Amino acid sequence: MADFSLTTLFVVPVGQTVWPSSGSTQDLTPGQVGFFDPTYSTIDVNGNDLNDGAYFYVAQGRENTYLQGSKRSGKIAVKNSYFPSQTGNITELYSVKGCATSQLPKTEVDGWNVTCGEIVTLTLRLHSSYIDTLYFNGLTRSVTVNAPCCDCGADPCTTVDVPALIDSIIAKLEECAPGNNPDNICLTNFLTFKRVGADASAKLVIIGKPLTKYGQPCDVAAFPFEYDLMRFSTFVYSGPATTADFIVADNCNIVATATVVQEASLPRGTADEIKQLEKNFYSYQAGYLKHLFRMGGYNQNFESYVQDGVIYDTYYIKFFEIDRSAYQWGDYIPQDQTVIIAVPTGTILSEDILEGLIQDNEGVEYGETCLTTTTTQLP
Repeated sequence: MADFSLTTLFVVPVGQTVWPSSGSTQDLTPGQVGFFDPTYSTIDVNGNDLNDGAYFYVAQGRENTYLQGSKRSGKIAVKNSYFPSQTGNITELYSVKGCATSQLPKTEVDGWNVTCGEIVTLTLRLHSSYIDTLYFNGLTRSVTVNAPCCDCGADPCTTVDVPALIDSIIAKLEECAPGNNPDNICLTNFLTFKRVGADASAKLVIIGKPLTKYGQPCDVAAFPFEYDLMRFSTFVYSGPATTADFIVADNCNIVATATVVQEASLPRGTADEIKQLEKNFYSYQAGYLKHLFRMGGYNQNFESYVQDGVIYDTYYIKFFEIDRSAYQWGDYIPQDQTVIIAVPTGTILSEDILEGLIQDNEGVEYGETCLTTTTTQLP
């Protein structure tokens, strides 16, 4: 469902090491972020000195103050132990932990049930934004091999040399046709293959490679931040590849078990992502000249406080206007607002800010912890 919130983004500069503890919004230096009561006086982030107004603003100093003061959020009303009779207007409250690392998709194939000399086919079906643009229903490739023969004498053999079978499959998967026709794209552009183990329990391990992100154009009005996330399915079955129904045919006569052991994930809170948010919400960064022009010289009110290479935690507060009748985008449908606060990870802001400013608020949700490991190569 679409989100029609009026959104204001506050990016805390890397150089800000403390929250303002005194003064008013007019005392904020360019980029400095603070929390203020209805009289525009600084409040403690622990919420202990909220006055009787029982709501607060998030505010940030501007570089360009011509015809405008500091940038402010809407009125965020609290209901806490200090103001038990106050009706809060917050509808959603959560944070997203910044994370520089990401996981790559990984599948292991084992449990081989193949007899000597049997025809075996492995089919891979890859999906991503790029891949699905080139190929209907994803990039589907199949390789077919003959299981190694066994010298069993007069008795029929049922045990196959699994490592040799896996090696022959890998050799086929790594083959590349000449030319740059889309049908000649090598699977090794997207995947890495390796055998793990040297006996009947050996596994074929398939890991996706990191995909290239979109380029960064000079056009300030362009929206370049988009990562491509890849997933793939693996089927191993008896017999040659078939041109029958490509969705169900490769689910028949399965002779090995393909287990997805790791799903792909994206980094969170990167500098590129927060820069994109600054562009997305530029309309609410300034009080006039809201359009984001393609020529940088026309964007004198556009202020960015993101520093390249920094990872940011983001904090989301969604709330209704205190006077709900003042803002409606349709009959009886009040317009709500969202405040996003992006703070360099590991600096002045902690989870306590949400619980401190909004005491006793139930349902505060904090994002998952950052991944501590990442699979960038095969074991």
